[in-house]
Amino acid sequence: MLVDHAKITVQSGNGGNGCVSFRREKYVPFGGPDGGDGGKGGNVIFQANEGLITLLDVQKRHFYKAQNGVHGKGSNCNGKNGEDCLILVPVGTQIFDAETNELIGDLIHHNQQIIVAYGGVGGRGNSHFATSTNQAPKIAQEGKPGEKKTLNLELKLIAQVGLIGFPNVGKSTLLSKISKAKPKIADYPFTTLYPNLGMTQLDEWTSIIVADIPGLVKDAHKGVGLGYRFLRHIERTEILIHILDISADPIFQYNTLNEELKLYNEALFKKRQIVVVNKMDIQGSLKKFKEVVTPYFASLRIQPVPISALTGEGITTLLETIKEIKKGAANSC
Repeated sequence: MLVDHAKITVQSGNGGNGCVSFRREKYVPFGGPDGGDGGKGGNVIFQANEGLITLLDVQKRHFYKAQNGVHGKGSNCNGKNGEDCLILVPVGTQIFDAETNELIGDLIHHNQQIIVAYGGVGGRGNSHFATSTNQAPKIAQEGKPGEKKTLNLELKLIAQVGLIGFPNVGKSTLLSKISKAKPKIADYPFTTLYPNLGMTQLDEWTSIIVADIPGLVKDAHKGVGLGYRFLRHIERTEILIHILDISADPIFQYNTLNEELKLYNEALFKKRQIVVVNKMDIQGSLKKFKEVVTPYFASLRIQPVPISALTGEGITTLLETIKEIKKGAANSC
């Protein structure tokens, strides 16, 4: 199960206290100060790991704490620094302050790290406070407390291509044809309850990650259906593929999808798009495609790609189209 949201509390370690201590030494008042410094508290660190695909493990544990610094000791022995608390999350995780909703970090690369709570500084021992007029100071600093924060974690999948469309238009079937992904496929709406990822090989040197997003419906941006919760997973994609069902009303589906994208996030609407008309294996679909679908999209200067995800017809053309768009984008950089 894909868990793409988690709320946790983190606390960095407190700094250790400085020590008040005196060594025994002839002719030196109180033997001379030799109190060591307290150790620094551990930090709380997030690290992206490409081997993880969900926030499930993070969500199970609600509180994370780094180790406190050890107090200083005599003979100028400084306390040991507290160990950091390292939290592994999937690549694509965003970290927000739960109180202010401020974005603290966006981890988009493998092994990328961010410190979200810094450990407290250790206090200085009394050896630091000796002066010519006070050669036997009986004071030392207390360690600084660590930071405590409540955080919201959101996962946005890292995929180059996103498959979007109404429920039961064939997105999962297409993903299963172009990759080794095995999404759940059935003949009823909302078969896909969580985004699915698949690796697709465009040629010998080029592979892409494709995300199958749960079906969108009208008013998805308001939370209707399943779409709103998962729309954020296509925010990072380079290309959006509209999967339209020739057996329904593909023109209505296309306009509704684009309106939902625009209402949710204008940037999604402006992404490169490929229009795919699926289920061309159904009787009468070719005539409808030529007489209804093609003229409409020609008026928009869009050339739809007819396919049958079930039989595999047209999928090679679709992959070539994706490859050409990516090649054009690379050349324009």
